[in-house]
Amino acid sequence: MFILEPNYKNLSSKKIYLIRHGQTDFNLKGIVQGSGIDSSLNEMGRRQASAFYNFYSKLPFDHVYTSVLKRSIESVQSFLDNGSRHSALSGLNEINWGSKEGQNITPQEDAYYHWLLKEWQKGHTELPIEGGESPVDVAARQREAIEVMMQQADEKTVLVCMHGRAIRIILCQLLNYPLHAMDVFEHRNLGLYQLHYSGRMWQVERYNDATHLARM
Repeated sequence: MFILEPNYKNLSSKKIYLIRHGQTDFNLKGIVQGSGIDSSLNEMGRRQASAFYNFYSKLPFDHVYTSVLKRSIESVQSFLDNGSRHSALSGLNEINWGSKEGQNITPQEDAYYHWLLKEWQKGHTELPIEGGESPVDVAARQREAIEVMMQQADEKTVLVCMHGRAIRIILCQLLNYPLHAMDVFEHRNLGLYQLHYSGRMWQVERYNDATHLARM
């Protein structure tokens, strides 16, 4: 189990707007999509990204952080086109689903997936998916990305775009949840978690919020 101990010198507060990327055809068709699948947004995903931008474009984001994957970057492209500073960090990539990536979710594959989730929920978070990563692996690479984002004391409000399982893992780290509890954090395409760091601890101000998608 990994717990991140906040110790950020000269940082009194920070807000993170944490979103999952918009929909892709892989999401729509139920095909496994991890860090090894570099897909683009589909039409619905682009509409979701546009709705989020229209709702939050007036917020003064000091920096936009994404994974290195296209679906993450495309989800915030309007902010980048409008001049927002941007960093793509591989530590924010989705979990690597190994040999399951690019595969349709058959009943057999679904049974394996649910078996693996139950093992993780039992605390066996060091167990990787076949040919891929474990939650412990993802948490380890995320910590470097977290340090990069948190050591920028001048950045008070940042936008971070990531991926479903990776979001669950990073929320465990920021909020001091054990990794085996990660499934308590729900997510949806372009759903928002608004987080506030008070100088001592993190708090969730919005939980998987989709208000910005209501008028699509």
